[in-house]
Amino acid sequence: MQTQEIERDVRKFIADQFFYGKTEELSSDGSLLGSVIDSTGLLELVTFMQEHFGITVDDEDIVPENLNSIAQVVSYVDGKLKAKSSNV
Repeated sequence: MQTQEIERDVRKFIADQFFYGKTEELSSDGSLLGSVIDSTGLLELVTFMQEHFGITVDDEDIVPENLNSIAQVVSYVDGKLKAKSSNV
């Protein structure tokens, strides 16, 4: 899966869940945690990432460095997918 596809899917999920589908309001680097996504929303995001991309999000990976912006989520998912494909 290409990075652009990951970003498209993450952006759509966040827009649909938290912005009523208005993707134009989402910047790639804008902070999500606390301002857009609360603790329940964080669980929804993690569940989406695991189910949609087929990755495992470990408890220790649920930190702002991985999930605070769309760009960070995309980078995290991309890294997990690359690691998964190199182990196959």
